[in-house]
Amino acid sequence: MIFDIKKVKITVSMPFDSVQKVRDAILNAGAGIIGNYTHCSISTKCFGTFMPNTDANPYIGENNKLEFIEEEKLEVVCDIDKVKEVISKLREVHPYEEPAINIIPLIDETCFY
Repeated sequence: MIFDIKKVKITVSMPFDSVQKVRDAILNAGAGIIGNYTHCSISTKCFGTFMPNTDANPYIGENNKLEFIEEEKLEVVCDIDKVKEVISKLREVHPYEEPAINIIPLIDETCFY
């Protein structure tokens, strides 16, 4: 079976105070369209861990110290041809120096019937 990937899911986590700014930026850039609906997203609370090295400029935490923080993970669906613009807008407003962005290819459910 050959799949023609037309959509991806983009996920990224961030501090609670940044969620609305990031959400607005990526939805206004064209992510979050599902059928006849626009501005679709979902978010969940989560815990993140990281340790900035000596060369890092962390938004939260201290260099060479393991951090445990509450975050919110934001998820949106995005047409493949809009991914570059959406990721660009995400990086412009995301507070982290290196946000962990996942881009997951989605298989259209109509492939199975």
